[in-house]
Amino acid sequence: MTDTGKALGLGILTLCLNIVLMLTKIVTGILGNSFALVADGIESAGDILTSLISWGGFQLSLRPPDEKHPFGHGKIESLAGMFSGFALMGAALLIAGHSLREMGRPQAGPEWFTLPVLAVVILTKEYLHRRVAALSGSLDSRALEGDAWHHRSDAVTSAATGVGICIAMAGGPEFWVADEWAALVASVIILFNGLHILNRSLHETLDGRVKDSYLDQLQEAAGEVEDVQDIETCRARKSGTGYFVELHVEVDGELSVAEGHEIGHRVKSELLERFPEVMDVVVHVEPARD
Repeated sequence: MTDTGKALGLGILTLCLNIVLMLTKIVTGILGNSFALVADGIESAGDILTSLISWGGFQLSLRPPDEKHPFGHGKIESLAGMFSGFALMGAALLIAGHSLREMGRPQAGPEWFTLPVLAVVILTKEYLHRRVAALSGSLDSRALEGDAWHHRSDAVTSAATGVGICIAMAGGPEFWVADEWAALVASVIILFNGLHILNRSLHETLDGRVKDSYLDQLQEAAGEVEDVQDIETCRARKSGTGYFVELHVEVDGELSVAEGHEIGHRVKSELLERFPEVMDVVVHVEPARD
């Protein structure tokens, strides 16, 4: 199965599990007298919408070029990643605001059976995070990276809720506010993750410089093509899960235009063959410097 096929199957699995976990947390929170768990479940409802947009953006970014979009639709993927970053930051602020409000209100003691439910939620969310993160790494997708961190943030907030419940049960009424403090700490972690994803997605949307190590690989591969004497310029920009590359190669200045053109074609073919993620290569042929 291709990576895109795996992405579709994993997206459906993610959606189904998110719905089950959301309902489980809300029902358990109501029965177990844990408003923090109910709030966690309500936040999961927002995660479902975010996941739909992230995975939908990823699928749309794979559409081939058309007359109106000759460079393809890859930027949709970066925009979906930006949305995920903003959504994470918004969730962090909502959790923090809720925690601060609840600290000044009378607290009720949670029930013990909320803990095993939280344990299942944490393990499931961490599993989803690892699966989606592995796929986002292989596809170099900001949208899927954002969705992976949504799962991790949900696991973190659930873990914080669990810690708070444990402290509240062990310490009694004076410590029932502990889960709000734990949620507040978790919101800070989620906020920084959202900023990180937003920064990377914005960098790609603005055609920011790709990693020097990747440019070095492209330059080395182009330099190995016969009759290429040097590489003057090597630039690349990321679009979705692919790259557009521009090269200035230096050849013998005494060659004819047709011969230089042929060398440029060989450079392009070499890069497209060795780097499957490269969508297109523009080669400028320059006379070699003395």
